[in-house]
Amino acid sequence: MKSRRYTVVDVFTATPLKGNPLAVVVDAEGLSDAQMQAFARWTNLSETSCLLPPTQAGADYRVRIFTPQRELPFAGHPTLGSCQAWLNQGGVPQAQEVVQECAVGLVRVRREQGRLAFAAPPLLRSGPLDEGVLAQIRAALHLQPEDIVAHQWVDNGPGWCAVMLRSAEQVLALRPDFAALHPLELGVVGPHLQKVGVLAPQQGEAQFEVRAFISTMGVPEDPVTGSLNAGLAQWLIGSGLAPDHYVAAQGTALDRAGRVHVQREGATIWVGGAVQTLVQGMVTL
Repeated sequence: MKSRRYTVVDVFTATPLKGNPLAVVVDAEGLSDAQMQAFARWTNLSETSCLLPPTQAGADYRVRIFTPQRELPFAGHPTLGSCQAWLNQGGVPQAQEVVQECAVGLVRVRREQGRLAFAAPPLLRSGPLDEGVLAQIRAALHLQPEDIVAHQWVDNGPGWCAVMLRSAEQVLALRPDFAALHPLELGVVGPHLQKVGVLAPQQGEAQFEVRAFISTMGVPEDPVTGSLNAGLAQWLIGSGLAPDHYVAAQGTALDRAGRVHVQREGATIWVGGAVQTLVQGMVTL
């Protein structure tokens, strides 16, 4: 065991304690898989990341991402939080963008307007949900068939599926039966509407409300979820359900104030937010 640099950051919020916390072991080289998983189980946050030297050409660093129960090939808030931790510790990118290596490959991260943003990785699974999955979702969320206006697989690593409801108010009113939802990882999105039924940009700067229900990772509802928002953006923008640039609110039901900034530029969708550094120190592992 030795002392290693350690930090905790709050991701997707401009207000400390209102986003999604991430624990980062900055000097993770030498730790075994079991040690990394045990530390993630001990922090009991939705994700804990471990930074390592890169193994692929062009990468600035390598990250491994763990929930309390398992390792993930990719996750969004650990991508931004890990990047911020790496930069805070003196990391200097080889080019203008930071390049992160993770299990899904190389992910670009850029700095803009006081925020970090990652380029959404390709979807591993897309297309509409089958009726069996929809029936399970309706039962777990206590919904009627007409409540779901659109649905899609939006899996970029964690296994996300998603449904759109008629309004943000419906999304915020949900009280899921997590046992009935197992083993799905479900994102739910709904638009903030004016009385005339159009998107309302003035609603807390957010055009959409998002919630992430997770039945297999030890955290029933994730406060703010980058990977889900990346998958949602590819679906919503690609199908014309959302504009090329929008802001999603997440965490409202958990007394958080997450804001996810989405923008399509050419063939790339960027998913970004502010990152606050709350803890810096050492951990003995």
